[in-house]
Amino acid sequence: MSQSDPPEAIRFLAPDLFSGQVAVVTGGGTGLGLQISRGLAALGATVVIASRSAEHHQALLEEGDAAGWRVYSETVDVREADRVRELADRVVEKQGKVDILVNNAAGNFVCPAEKLSAKAWRAVLGIVLDGTFYCSRSFGRHMIAAGGGQMLNVLATYAWTGMPGVVHSASAKAGVLAMTRTLAVEWARHGIRVNAIAPGPFESKGAEANLWPSEEVREAILRGVPLGRFATPDEVASHALFLLSPACAYVNGEVFVQDGGASLGKGMWTPGDRVGRRKA
Repeated sequence: MSQSDPPEAIRFLAPDLFSGQVAVVTGGGTGLGLQISRGLAALGATVVIASRSAEHHQALLEEGDAAGWRVYSETVDVREADRVRELADRVVEKQGKVDILVNNAAGNFVCPAEKLSAKAWRAVLGIVLDGTFYCSRSFGRHMIAAGGGQMLNVLATYAWTGMPGVVHSASAKAGVLAMTRTLAVEWARHGIRVNAIAPGPFESKGAEANLWPSEEVREAILRGVPLGRFATPDEVASHALFLLSPACAYVNGEVFVQDGGASLGKGMWTPGDRVGRRKA
């Protein structure tokens, strides 16, 4: 699929589903964030993508211009609380409001815990945990003043299972899981819903470079997915868009898992095989 084609993620959703709404997507110029941004824009939302690198914004800005979407970009490091506050104020000043915040900005790589430097630990925690809180707090203040809105956080299933090699990311995502459920209860009285998605492995250049850099590693991960394949970014994005839609207006504080069954118990026997009993 070329970037000029309609996003696959919207094929099950009504046109203009998000018409009149303003959405902010952190890390919205690449990977999953890009597909969520494309879907929101194609369904009528005014989309503001925010990340550290302006280079990551260009492709979506060009596509949005060609497609007639309302897409804008802001450069920000979500680890800097003051800059995030200024971003939220600027977006509301320019767009009049903010209805949706997608906390997608993240950092991850595989490293044994005993070899992980303090700087590397702090970098991932800063982007994922601190950044999600700073964005939630700053945009949440505007949503509280406006009387409502919704937030969607991007987790990973190892937030509750743990996973060797990603202690930094697992710890940060576990914190975001707790944040999701805490804010869902605390801010519900303001008309704000806070939910999350927890994708399993999905096809992306970032994951390929950082999480399965060799075919051997890729195959090992695939063996743990009962469906036998990775998700596409569009499949994960469609899940996010559904959760942001009016169909889920009574869903609050939930985490939707989309991992092909990878996080489920695999049991002690091979599916389809009959296990014989040992004779006495």
